[in-house]
Amino acid sequence: MRSDYLKVPGATLYYEVRGSGPVLLLLPGSGGDAGVFDPLAAILAEHFTVVTADPRGYSRSALDGDPVDQQVEVLRDDAYRLLETLTPAGEDAYVFGGSGGAVVALDLLARHPERLRLVVAHEPPSFAVLPDAAAHKAFVDEVYALFRTEGVAAAGARFVDGIGGTMRPMPDPAELPPRAAEMVRRLFANAAPMMAHELRPITSYVPDLTALARVADRLVLGAGRESRGHLPYRPAAAMAEQLGIALTEFPGGHSGFTDQPAECAALLLDLLAAARTLT
Repeated sequence: MRSDYLKVPGATLYYEVRGSGPVLLLLPGSGGDAGVFDPLAAILAEHFTVVTADPRGYSRSALDGDPVDQQVEVLRDDAYRLLETLTPAGEDAYVFGGSGGAVVALDLLARHPERLRLVVAHEPPSFAVLPDAAAHKAFVDEVYALFRTEGVAAAGARFVDGIGGTMRPMPDPAELPPRAAEMVRRLFANAAPMMAHELRPITSYVPDLTALARVADRLVLGAGRESRGHLPYRPAAAMAEQLGIALTEFPGGHSGFTDQPAECAALLLDLLAAARTLT
């Protein structure tokens, strides 16, 4: 594995590259970083050049100035610049995004389909596409207010409870190997800026379904089996129905791709292999 930095407008992105073959960019959920994909990337790197990165403002990707609210368009542009830097001329790339990263992946496909062979979006928290969007906006506003008044722990607990408890708690760093322990410490530090600057913009963003309909053959919308009946499952299911494509169920819940990396990698490799055979 090698690591490097990419200067982008307003920030410097830290990224990691491992493996060989077609480029596969993995986009973490809000507040996550490159390290959350270590187990998944180790498997995928046997078949792909796997690119992982810390989104701007988190972990090792420093902002040029003070923190501001994250905008999907800016995060999408960061992802596109990574792909343009690392994808050989004339080749297509593949993208997997989880949670907030899935929202970014959807916007990337809508705006730059010419560089993408397949995008897999796992449980994008696009609550604004749901018929009861107003209730979910009120829930997110409640979480944000709780963050401002009582702090990260209280807000995080309310959010996890509100989405049905489909995310496993982070492990104790003292019980982990050094690299994993460092990652968990970074994620704890990322929680406050995520609550302050990303939770509301990501969950209120409306994907461009008109643009996505034109390239729906290059899109997989996924949801975790353990998320059935809970809020994280519903946006992917609703968008799949509107776009006329199947919803693909993944092992686990909202964080299944980190909780069950081997099982999720097997399914993901099947999806990517099918896309690679298309001309």
